[in-house]
Amino acid sequence: MPATSVVTAATWFKDVHVFDSRTGTRGDTSQVLVKDGLIASVTTGDRAPDGSDGASVIDGVGKTLIPGLIDAHYHAALASVSKNEVLTADVGYLHIAAGNGATAALHRGFTTVRDTGGPVFGLKAAIDSGIVQGPRIFPSGAMISQSGGHGDARMPYETPRGSCGHVSHTELIGVTVIADGVPEVLRGVREQLMHGASQIKMMAGGGVSSDYDPIDVTEYTLDEMRAAVEMAENYGTYVLVHAYTPRAVRQSMQAGVKCIDHGQLIDEATVVLMKEKDVWWSLQPFLDDADAVPETGLNRVKELQVAAGTDTAYELAKKHGVKVAWGTDTLFSPASGVRQGGQLAKMVRWYTPAEVLTMATLHNAELLAMSGPRNPYPGTLGVIEAGAHADVLLIDGNPLEDITLIARPDTSMLVIMQGGEVVKNIVTS
Repeated sequence: MPATSVVTAATWFKDVHVFDSRTGTRGDTSQVLVKDGLIASVTTGDRAPDGSDGASVIDGVGKTLIPGLIDAHYHAALASVSKNEVLTADVGYLHIAAGNGATAALHRGFTTVRDTGGPVFGLKAAIDSGIVQGPRIFPSGAMISQSGGHGDARMPYETPRGSCGHVSHTELIGVTVIADGVPEVLRGVREQLMHGASQIKMMAGGGVSSDYDPIDVTEYTLDEMRAAVEMAENYGTYVLVHAYTPRAVRQSMQAGVKCIDHGQLIDEATVVLMKEKDVWWSLQPFLDDADAVPETGLNRVKELQVAAGTDTAYELAKKHGVKVAWGTDTLFSPASGVRQGGQLAKMVRWYTPAEVLTMATLHNAELLAMSGPRNPYPGTLGVIEAGAHADVLLIDGNPLEDITLIARPDTSMLVIMQGGEVVKNIVTS
C-alpha cells in the first residue's frame, strides 16, 4: 500500500456530503466508515454507522468528501526537473527529485497517477513499501520511440547508433527505449513488462518538446505498432500512444491501440472512428497560458499549433461521445507541477464542475482498469462506495459550486486519505 503518515484501524467521516462520481451529484448528509484500507459503508442520515465503535472521528459538517484525484498522463520522474537535468544529471539526483515531487502530488490530492513514461519502477516500489509518500503509480516504464522520434534525445554526435560505444544516457537511465524494426520493438516492450509496466507507452507521432520530429510526422510502421500491441495483449494489457495528427492516430487505431494521448490536431472523421472503435482519448488542457512551459524556436511554433487545437478537440470529443480521460503531462517544470489542481479546475472551460470531477476520478479509474491482470492495485478506484479503495479527500466547501477549491489544496483539502491511511488532517474541532 502506498506510504502514508498516520495509521488508524478505522475512520468515521461524520456528517459529510459525498460526491457520487457515478451520478455527478453531491448527496445529503452521510456517514462514511473506512476500515482496513477500504470504504466499509456509506449511509445517509445522521445515525452512526454500524461498526464505528472505536473509530477515529473526523467531523465533516458542511464539507464534501470526494474520491482521490487521478492524473492519467503524468511523468513522475520528469516533472520536477529541467530538461537539461534529465539529459545530464546523475540518476540519483533525478530519483530524489522524483520522490519529493511524488510527495507533493499526493499532498495536492492526487492519490493515483498513470505514469506515461520514465524511470519510475524504483519510485513506485519506494511508495508501495512506505519509504516515500506518493500516489499509486500505474507505470509505463521507458517510452518506446523510433530513431529520431519524440523520445529520441540523443545528441547529433551520438549517431550512428553505437558510435560512442554504448546506448544514450536517457536509454541507460530508463527514460526511453529507442527501437527500430519489429524485433527491437518487441524487445523494448518485453523489457518494460519484465520490470512491471502496467501498460506500454509508444511514440506514434511528432512532439512539441523534441528537436528532431516535426509535429506532422507519423512515427513507426503499422507492423512495428502491431507488434507492440500484440505483445501487450499477450500480457493482458494495452498500448497508449503519443500522437497529434489524423494519420498518426488512425495508424495507431488500425494497429489496435486502445488509448490516444493528446490528439489536439485530429479531424472530425478521425474522432468518429475513435468512437466506433471505442478508443479512449486522454486529452490535456494545453493552452497558451500560464500553465504552458514556453518553448523556443520551431518547438514554440509546434506548441502554438497544439494549443490552437485544444478547444476543437474537446468540442469534437463531446459532440461524438468519445471516452475522455484527463491528465496534465507536466514535463521539465517544477513550477508547473504545483498547478496540477489548477489544470484540472480550468477544465470548466469545456465541462461542468461535476463532469470535471467525474473525469478525474471515475473515468480515469476506468481507463486504469484496462491494465487488467497487470493492474498493480486490484480493486475499485475513483468512487466512494462500499468495497472501494479508501482514497478520499475532505474538501472545505462544495467543489460543484466552486471548482477552484481543488486548486487550493493547502487550505481547501482538510483531509487527504490514501488506502485508509491519513496523509493529512487539518480539521479543526
